[in-house]
Amino acid sequence: MERLPKSGPMATAYSAVFGQEARQDEEQEPPILTAVSQLEPILEPVVEAAGYRLVRLRLMGGKRKTLQVMAERADGTMTVEDCADLSRALSDFLDREEVMDGEYVLEVSSPGIDRPLTRLADFARWSGHEAKIELAAPLDGRKRFRGLLLGLDGSDVMIEAQGTRIRFPFRGVAEAKLVLTDRLIAEDLKARSAHKEH
Repeated sequence: MERLPKSGPMATAYSAVFGQEARQDEEQEPPILTAVSQLEPILEPVVEAAGYRLVRLRLMGGKRKTLQVMAERADGTMTVEDCADLSRALSDFLDREEVMDGEYVLEVSSPGIDRPLTRLADFARWSGHEAKIELAAPLDGRKRFRGLLLGLDGSDVMIEAQGTRIRFPFRGVAEAKLVLTDRLIAEDLKARSAHKEH
């Protein structure tokens, strides 16, 4: 296993490169999983057992894949040390279970302040903050919206954009993330300060 250098002192990602050697006993070889939809139910319990919550999982690349794991603690924090600990736990599991085909890079990171919104509960939790949202299919001729999160109405996301209240089903969201604002930064600093006191 080769450890890649961190990109700087404030790096929140921890990467490792892995090469899987072909097994000689092909009859007992486990299935190789290459789609995120197949990997998430397998990796999420590993993330949770290590004491974290999976925020987002992405698999990119061709011959040499990059598996990006974004996670956080229950209180929303994630330090560089946490990234390293989770990276080791995932590395051990992936090496042991051999679910990845070929050589790949594992990247573990925190969601950051302008975090992605990946679960229905995220839209309620971050109500009152500004977000950028891209829909899978156009709504009234638009796919991209930027507005204030108003929370949920059942499983519909509610936002206010340009003075208009807009509603769309959560399942229609292709991608969403918080917008970095002074209010969001202040809330993050307050949460970090409270975390340090405990």
